[in-house]
Amino acid sequence: MGVTRTPRDKWIEEGLRALAAGGPDAVRVEVLAKHLGVTKGGFYGSFTDRDALLGAMLDTWERESTDEVLDRVEREGGAPRTKIKRAGVLTFSSDRLLPIDLAIRAWARRDQGVAERLRRVDNRRMALLREMIGTFCADPEEVEARSLLAFCVAIGEHFLAADHGTRTRGQVLTRAADLLLEPSTTTAAEAERPARRRAGRRPR
Repeated sequence: MGVTRTPRDKWIEEGLRALAAGGPDAVRVEVLAKHLGVTKGGFYGSFTDRDALLGAMLDTWERESTDEVLDRVEREGGAPRTKIKRAGVLTFSSDRLLPIDLAIRAWARRDQGVAERLRRVDNRRMALLREMIGTFCADPEEVEARSLLAFCVAIGEHFLAADHGTRTRGQVLTRAADLLLEPSTTTAAEAERPARRRAGRRPR
């Protein structure tokens, strides 16, 4: 009877858990093997080396945090506000994806390849925000500003230690979402005027 090989996805999952808990330096083959209850040699039946595992981990994170989230948001439907909130909950309120996302952001600060991967993921998330906010906001610059602020709130609130007086963090976040996602009172014609003025300016 042959030796049962540990499935490739088990190594990836254990690697992602280690990454979320301790960053990329915590992703060590010996430690992963111990947690899985297998020998280190089984690792090389699925991956050529540690870098191959790290790449597979990033592939899994990118797929789960973009493709799968966006597919679910589209499949479940709803108003634009609902879609934005659902995407945020799936990505940044998840016990699984949030710690991985934050660890990858820290990792990207010292690894250019990871930084490029993160930029690709964030660009897809921003594209969803622009598309959804653009359905109730006519000014492209306001759409961009709202999208940026919404994204910054989703990420930054996990790093903020400030108190909010008698209000809870959840109450403040709900109010922030209401402000960012309320329909704009600017009409399409009004939105075009500043753009025309800027286009008409001559460089000094």
